Amino acid sequence: MPKGLTRALGASLALVALYSLLGFLIVPGLGLRIANQQLANYARVPAQLQRIEFNPFSLELTLWGLQIGEPGKEQVGFERLYANLSLDSLWTRALHLDAVELDKPRSEVLFAKDGSLNLTQLFKLPASEPKPEAPASEPFPLRIASIKLSEGYLHFEDLRPSEPIEFLYDSMNLELKNLSTLPDDNADMTLVANGPAGGRIDWKGTLGLAPISSEGTLKITDGKMKAWWPYVRDAVPLVLEDGVISLDTHYKLNLSKQTELLLDNTSVRIAPFAIKAPDGRPLARLASLEVSETSIDLAKQLVTVGKIRSEKLETWAALESDGQLDWQKLLASQPAKATPKEKAEPAAAEPSTEEKAAAEPSKPWQVLLKDVQARNYMIHLADRSQKEPVALDVGPLNLDLQGFDSLNKSPFTLKLDTGIGKQGKLQASGEVNLAPVTAKLAVSTNDIDLRVAQAYISPFIRLELRSGMLSSDLKVDLKNTAPLAFSVGGTARVSQLHTLDTIKDRDFVKWQQLDLSGLSYVHGDALTIDKVNLLQPYARFIINEDRSTNVDDLLIPQPAGTASAKQAKPAAASNDKPLGIHIGQIDINDGSANFADLTLTPNFATAVQQLNGQIGTIDNRKPAPAKVDIKGKVDRYAPVTIKGALNPFNPMASLDIATSFKRVELTTLTPYSGKFAGFRIRKGRLNLDVHYLITNGQLKAENKLVVEQLQLGEKVDSPDAVDLPLRLAVALLKDTEGRISIELPVSGDLNNPQFSVMPIVWQTLRNLVLRAAQAPFKFIGGLVTGGGSEDLGTVAFAAGSSDLSGDAQSALDKLAAALKSRPELRLEIEGTSAQTSDGPLIAEQRLEREYQAIWYKILQRRGDKVPANASMLVVDDSDKPAMLEGIYRTRLKQQPPGEWEQLSRDERTAKLREGVIKSWAESAPLLRQLGQARAGNIKDYLVDKGKLEDDRVYFIDTTLGQAEQDGRVITPMHLDAE
Repeated sequence: MPKGLTRALGASLALVALYSLLGFLIVPGLGLRIANQQLANYARVPAQLQRIEFNPFSLELTLWGLQIGEPGKEQVGFERLYANLSLDSLWTRALHLDAVELDKPRSEVLFAKDGSLNLTQLFKLPASEPKPEAPASEPFPLRIASIKLSEGYLHFEDLRPSEPIEFLYDSMNLELKNLSTLPDDNADMTLVANGPAGGRIDWKGTLGLAPISSEGTLKITDGKMKAWWPYVRDAVPLVLEDGVISLDTHYKLNLSKQTELLLDNTSVRIAPFAIKAPDGRPLARLASLEVSETSIDLAKQLVTVGKIRSEKLETWAALESDGQLDWQKLLASQPAKATPKEKAEPAAAEPSTEEKAAAEPSKPWQVLLKDVQARNYMIHLADRSQKEPVALDVGPLNLDLQGFDSLNKSPFTLKLDTGIGKQGKLQASGEVNLAPVTAKLAVSTNDIDLRVAQAYISPFIRLELRSGMLSSDLKVDLKNTAPLAFSVGGTARVSQLHTLDTIKDRDFVKWQQLDLSGLSYVHGDALTIDKVNLLQPYARFIINEDRSTNVDDLLIPQPAGTASAKQAKPAAASNDKPLGIHIGQIDINDGSANFADLTLTPNFATAVQQLNGQIGTIDNRKPAPAKVDIKGKVDRYAPVTIKGALNPFNPMASLDIATSFKRVELTTLTPYSGKFAGFRIRKGRLNLDVHYLITNGQLKAENKLVVEQLQLGEKVDSPDAVDLPLRLAVALLKDTEGRISIELPVSGDLNNPQFSVMPIVWQTLRNLVLRAAQAPFKFIGGLVTGGGSEDLGTVAFAAGSSDLSGDAQSALDKLAAALKSRPELRLEIEGTSAQTSDGPLIAEQRLEREYQAIWYKILQRRGDKVPANASMLVVDDSDKPAMLEGIYRTRLKQQPPGEWEQLSRDERTAKLREGVIKSWAESAPLLRQLGQARAGNIKDYLVDKGKLEDDRVYFIDTTLGQAEQDGRVITPMHLDAE
């Protein structure tokens, strides 16, 4: 071999050996030493790199075991960092790395309470010198064929919020292919991150650095909301109990000109979710919320939500005593964080282009909701602003919403279906617009419990709303909110309304059903109702001893200066057109009423039943009066009619009413006769025709009375009685048919009343009807028994009972047949009761009715369905002892004796029962009622079974008699002739 070649080969081998020595040993050692020296000089915490490996031939560099931080508490580090430089970097004018691999990197990102970040405190960095601004330059040319991050570890902790925030990802894997800073180059990227407590991040797509751009998919699975919730809680005081969120979206990001971000095919799921107030009370619980088919375009400021599905939201809201919502007070209770003051600009400085752009109004975001469904919501509402708190549950609530546009380019459709309270239902559907606020809705309700309004009427009237159900079918058209303009049309029904006078604990007003058809209301203009239909209405009216009424007693005086008083003055002074009211027709079906006058001695009370009829068109904008045609019965048998015309809005201008009463039993008017005439009425019937005519405040009244078979009873001491020989007057007034006819014309100016009563013209009848012979019933009994002497003048009743026995019915059959053969005879029935035999038994019956009444009230307050009346209930014996305690105290007006506390329950109950029974057994009103019931049953049998005309049977005032030896009570009857 030539010496030159040998020397060249030897030199080459020496260079290779030297290059290998430098590359494999000297450079790694020297680099490791320099790296650790620099770490020691600048690091504030222990820092060390364990080993460096370099392959000078393949240009592969590997760093091993970087650890920055206290041993066992390293804050930054990795197990291995590998990089492979490609030789083409020498001629392509770009740094080209074939591969970069990072194994088990570790990062601790910790924010202290004062806001300092741990990573900024790891090194002592020299202060940087200010440099003049350099013109923008091209990014450093770099290409990396493959980047892999394996089993990364990231620990994040933030102590700045009120509660520390901490989360951990202990398995992070990232892979990038073909990363480049060259223009329009994109890298393929995959990121998978998992945490030990659940939660996963999957990120897959492309990444470009010149310009910065990315496109791909991002998926977050089972992310725990508690990890970052303290950030939210510092803004609003809401405590998170539970919350899991998942996200899946495709995205496009481009920062070449402006920030362009598009999220499409996005879906978000939150399930479950629950928050509460700081004091621990629940605020909201949600089973699931799913948002899908959604896109967000940052450049267009457009959010499009395809579907929202929400299930089982339960929330609570309350109106506090100060008139604010608890949610409103809760959110307002969070103090606002102070923001640093902006530096003051010189007064003469011109605003920059950025400032001008910021001052211009920004384009609003547009949110489109295509299809929203909420199912099985439950809302618990409470009103604590009233003296008696009100609670109302709304749900299960189902809501459907389509076509919502936050910019109100088109109305959206709404459908609502929810429960109200225990059994109420509310449905609404239609179109709604938000700017301006308009709506066209079909609203229907069913069985809405009106008792929820009790707390709102209690401050104004002493009335208990025992029951009432509202149903409706309405069309609502909201045209504007400022000023308010809307109209409502449709039908409404209020059923089972029952109000109770809480002073007397008696019925006040009630009805079985109230129907409003053809309802139309235009706000501020008119209320129109085509027809009002009342089924079984009832009202009670009482004149008290001081001449006030029960209505006056119920009204609660309002102090001056209340809201209602303040509003009254502007209303009176207003020149606005009053609300037009038009009611086409009012139908009354099977109505009734009770009337009592306590100024009389004894007190007067009567009842009107079977009220049926119509009231014609009522219109406050038209002078035409409404026609009236109503018929009814007084005490079941006496018919009453009311006919004519009236204007309820101005009765002083026009009224023409004729009222007729026929065959009214005068025994019910005994209190009036006792006060004004000084005698009780033993017998008689009244026919009354009254005609009132008012024209421009001038009254003209014609009153015609016909009294049939009037007989006065015993004398009553009364200071108001007229000083006349009334018995003689009655005898003189009777005509040949036993009638007294009286005409009382009345006239006067209602604006300044001056009434004159025409003298009463006495009409006499000399031939008074004589009573039958000493034994008239034996006589007429012979008419049906073939000449026998059976006495049909008495009816025997079992003790405590008003039921007719078989023998009694048989005798009454014979009596009816006899009276039919004597049409001029009239029968008088003297209802009788005996305290010794009737008292204990009617007390037993009275006690049972009291049990039923109390149980009826309990069921009503609980909102349970109840029968038409309390007598249809069956009270369990186990419930009676508790009721008996209250009955004893109420009836006897005293507490049970103290020594009864030592008795057993059964013995105490027996004592209480004995006291109540004794009290009621001695009750004169109960004995009188039994006597009236016996007389009524006799008459009912003779009329219904015996087919006797009811106008031939009279009642005589009841008496207290003596029982027979076997306990039976005899009710006597008397005969009279026309």
